[in-house]
Amino acid sequence: MSIFEYNGSALVAMVGKNCFAIASDRRLGVQLQTIATDFKRISKIHDHLFIGLSGLATDRLVFRHKLYQLREERGMKPETFASLVSAILYEKRFGPYLCQPVIAGLGEDDKPFICTMDSIGAKELAKDFVVSGTASESNQIWYEAEELFETISQALLSSVDRDCLSGWGGHVYVVTPNEIKERILKGRMD
Repeated sequence: MSIFEYNGSALVAMVGKNCFAIASDRRLGVQLQTIATDFKRISKIHDHLFIGLSGLATDRLVFRHKLYQLREERGMKPETFASLVSAILYEKRFGPYLCQPVIAGLGEDDKPFICTMDSIGAKELAKDFVVSGTASESNQIWYEAEELFETISQALLSSVDRDCLSGWGGHVYVVTPNEIKERILKGRMD
């Protein structure tokens, strides 16, 4: 068993036309034991930037963004934030944080940006979708916001149904330039 499977998780981010969606499961566990069924893996950095962390819950990244915001008097671009997260993970490469981040945001001209990384900060950029967590093998698309919600919800729920280390529904954010829609999905509870 890999240490990345210890807590279990499912994260997915997809892009649409001037929008993106990021979703995660709601289960926090220690191997096969469920600790919580309403765990939030996705953190809002600012209105157009979100990060999902599989295996680790932290507010350190929100703190780093607030320092940047004070110094620069503006929010971070998604690409800049991805580089920051990558550098933080690489700093700890000999005693790594055991997480695999998924970053999703809207950049200049409302262009969607998504990426994922490994535990030492190696970025993997994608044009359509990224996955992370123990259910990523089952999670394998340009949509409008409502179509994007339906697609990401079905992808998350179908992958969670095939993985006993993640589950208990889902948490979905669909972000457009004008609004953020947050929804809770009901899924299998066993």
